[in-house]
Amino acid sequence: MRISVIGCGYLGAVHAATLASMGHSVVGIDVDAAKVEQLGRGAAPFFEPGLDELLRDGIATGRLSFSTDFADAARAQLHFLCVGTPQSKTSDGADLSYLVAATVALLPHLAARSAVVGKSTVPVGTVDMLGGLLSARPDVLLGWNPEFLRQGTAVKDTLVPDRLVYGVPGDGHTGAAVTAALDAVYEPLLAAGIPRLVCNFATAELIKSASNAYLATKLSFINAMAELCDATGADVKQLGAAMGFDPRIGGRYLHAGLGFGGGCLPKDIRSLRVQAARLGVDSVDQWMAVVDSINQDQRSRTVGLARELCGGQLGGRRVTVLGAAFKPDTDDIRDSPALAVALQLASAGAHVTVTDPAAINNAWLRYPQLRFEPSTSAALEGAELVLLLTEWEEYASLRPAVAGALVRRRTLLDARNAVDAGAWEAAGWTVRGLGRGRAFNPSDSAGHQLVPAAQPLADGTP
Repeated sequence: MRISVIGCGYLGAVHAATLASMGHSVVGIDVDAAKVEQLGRGAAPFFEPGLDELLRDGIATGRLSFSTDFADAARAQLHFLCVGTPQSKTSDGADLSYLVAATVALLPHLAARSAVVGKSTVPVGTVDMLGGLLSARPDVLLGWNPEFLRQGTAVKDTLVPDRLVYGVPGDGHTGAAVTAALDAVYEPLLAAGIPRLVCNFATAELIKSASNAYLATKLSFINAMAELCDATGADVKQLGAAMGFDPRIGGRYLHAGLGFGGGCLPKDIRSLRVQAARLGVDSVDQWMAVVDSINQDQRSRTVGLARELCGGQLGGRRVTVLGAAFKPDTDDIRDSPALAVALQLASAGAHVTVTDPAAINNAWLRYPQLRFEPSTSAALEGAELVLLLTEWEEYASLRPAVAGALVRRRTLLDARNAVDAGAWEAAGWTVRGLGRGRAFNPSDSAGHQLVPAAQPLADGTP
């Protein structure tokens, strides 16, 4: 098929490249000329494993191209809307202005009997609103096909998705036509047995937000349990593992730590809150408020633990932060918990050095007040406290003896519970993790929490 992808950010670039790999002829349209030029050279403007290879292959075969001119989409039989729907600057709701602008710009170039299908995450009612914009073209089909990709595994998630969802009009004939068009796009996936769900627009609009809200709930739940574990002496890692054996619960997303960030989960649960409040569904509004609050509190808890490990005073301490991206295998720093903690540490007077395998440039451009170091070894040099805040494999597999030879004080706050604490402690490190660090002494009748004493520096400073 001839397909256009409108918007070549994270979602659009991956979608365009994977569609071309399925044999379609794809043009990606974006208003950012620098981004288009880079994509046209076969280089992604962000870090995503496997994407550069797909881009180069698509361009080499002639099946994939990129342009800033909407007229280049004119011959397409189907147009995917993949523009961003970020959180509004003035509210917790979604900003749909980019989506509206893209639809308006595309409108003059729609061929007869073509289809416009959205993939962006949107609040309920968005498809009906876009239908109003397209009302002058009753011959054009409209559908919604939400995406479920995860950064770091986006190529795999698109080529081998766990499900396909089609939101189609209620009119039987038109709905069947949209379904047939999407079936033609995803023929290789359907042939491989990927399940397909056909539903109405409202369901398709809600499903991504509902999925993210559930994942965020699991993450915030286990992080709330981590705080309870710290108060009692329980081990949240063992707790989560035991819970995960229950098939009704499952072990995924029951890993306690610093919490979630990025461009999807935080803004999606806030958008869901706005939708629920507008509809008078107070239970969802209040539930998402608690989930969001627990997640944000993890950042403050981490800073508090860092202060404890520095003897109650962060001012003047040399602190190394391992990680800037919101999660490993991406260079995305949107709503990064790691950078939020680094900023709070710096505001408290600590001398903070941040390192990351992929996100250093993005972070430096956004937060020039922090010090960045691309080399992990150089970042560790002379540190009095090390915080592991993004669980890159490079950091999880650090050898404690090697790292210990670089730092001034062997103290690690593993806010992702990523390392083998026993191995690090055997190498002379004091290790703390969220939900694992405080000890409860049953013989202490007062039930006081016992916090490991801060190790003195070589010069005797506590």
